[in-house]
Amino acid sequence: MNRRRTNHAGLVTVGAVLLASAAVAVAVPVSAAAAGCAVNYAVSSQWAGGFGAAVTVTNLGDPVTGWTLTWSFSAGQTVTQAWNTTLTQSGAAVTARNVDYNGSVATNGTVSFGFNGSWTGSNPAPTGFVLNGTACTGGVVPTASPTATASASPSASPSAAPSSSPTTTPDITVDTAGRYQTIDGFGAATSIWGGAWSTAETQTLVGLGQNQLGLSIVRTGVSPVSSEWSTHVNALKTAKSYGSGVKILASPWTAPAAWKTNNSRVNGGKLRTDYYDDYANHLNSYVQYMRGQGVPIDVTSVQNEPDWHPDYDSMDWSGTELQTFVCAQGARVQNTRLMVAEAVNLNYGYTDPTLNDSCARNNIGYIGGHLYGTESSGRLAPYARAAQYGKPVWMTEWNFHEADGSGSNIWGNPANLAVWNETLDDIMRTVHKSMESNWSAYIWWYGKRYYSFIGDGESAYGTTAGAPLKRGYAFSQYAKYVRPGYQRIALTKSAKAAPLEVTAYQGDGKITLVILNRSSSTVSNAVIQAPAQVATAAHYLTSQNANAAGQPVTVNGGRVTVTVGARSISTVVLTL
Repeated sequence: MNRRRTNHAGLVTVGAVLLASAAVAVAVPVSAAAAGCAVNYAVSSQWAGGFGAAVTVTNLGDPVTGWTLTWSFSAGQTVTQAWNTTLTQSGAAVTARNVDYNGSVATNGTVSFGFNGSWTGSNPAPTGFVLNGTACTGGVVPTASPTATASASPSASPSAAPSSSPTTTPDITVDTAGRYQTIDGFGAATSIWGGAWSTAETQTLVGLGQNQLGLSIVRTGVSPVSSEWSTHVNALKTAKSYGSGVKILASPWTAPAAWKTNNSRVNGGKLRTDYYDDYANHLNSYVQYMRGQGVPIDVTSVQNEPDWHPDYDSMDWSGTELQTFVCAQGARVQNTRLMVAEAVNLNYGYTDPTLNDSCARNNIGYIGGHLYGTESSGRLAPYARAAQYGKPVWMTEWNFHEADGSGSNIWGNPANLAVWNETLDDIMRTVHKSMESNWSAYIWWYGKRYYSFIGDGESAYGTTAGAPLKRGYAFSQYAKYVRPGYQRIALTKSAKAAPLEVTAYQGDGKITLVILNRSSSTVSNAVIQAPAQVATAAHYLTSQNANAAGQPVTVNGGRVTVTVGARSISTVVLTL
């Protein structure tokens, strides 16, 4: 898919955020007493006859599993669309229920959902909410919008670990005996139909220095016209030479029009079977051309989105056709590893046939899929058949930017709450879930775009061409510190750390933890227990008002103590 595609999951966070506060109750199970909760009801965008809203509830009581939130509109508003919830309306009464992935809310944890609605006359915020049958007695603290972004700063040099260890119960215990997938990297795509990244832009995206983002995979398109292959050579060569262990993924959107059943580059159309060998030679020619330019292509996809047939470059395949092609022609594509099938929502029907056939399976190295609809389809999860045959799973595209709104400079304004909420609750949350699903790579759509990692200079959105954006800094918390070849390892958490979403990785003599705190409460003095003495430690944090900024850290033997800010993503790097 390209940047024109809209997506239908996530928190409504668009335009200038107007907060309306209300007190609500969290009714917990009978065995646990509720202490209340706080809610932010945000009218985040409003136009003639319509509006968008976001609701964030903070649980101030005991943990809950499964929730139902109800309220009534006072001015005849009607809900038309919702996400991250199952929402129904009867007259003025509205009922929002959890979906399968957000039913549990820890103490001091939050849950968020959004909806679009219609209105006439006026659009006042609801003034009363009930959750799980209990009215609220707790207070509400509105969210304040910071006005400045803290510059990135290096972390303080930690002291060497003393020989003794404290007796405090750890909050996160790392277990190197539990081992999962090996990480291939985190990345983004070059422009598929536009200009190339400059040398400086490429260095910002793949570099490991200050204010650089550390991407380790670059995805690029394979044009059906060979004269266009040179467009991205310089950027790809820079990525390979300047970055550390950078891999290149090449994805074709279509074969030449004359080889297809519809004689067109667009609107799908199948590759004619009498051109299967020509298409394999076409892919091989691209790989060898790039190799001759000093750009080894590590992974070559057979087809981008074989199940999506839009009015731009595209080509239709079935899973069986992909299996037939890969078995018969895959060996023609040399000096690279093939990938199938980059289906829109990792539809197993496009990959199982290849995995189930030893001839085809032996000609591929990777399984690819896109994130559009994958979570709602239940496939943001381990892919057992791919694991059975040792084929790493890569998420190779997602483009989500519902926080556009109507206000100018929304993306270029680092204090904009809508952009940060979407980045943390949608983008970074799915990176975390992808890692927990044993996927080996996560690749965003365009690396250079006003809603992406570095700005493209579009004046309407207030970004500076080539300058890192908030979303880029957040993504770098994975990309820059979880390097290719690291292996995800197990961990356990205490009740204090329950609001934190944590994954841990081992490699290069280090243990790296990436921590999402999507709750509205800081987790202070969290103790991390390493499996060995820690020589040094560093802590970096990105939040609405900080960009990969160094944070205080204390080392004591095999334990490290950090404070994880509210609504943030952190990386803690332990050098053993």
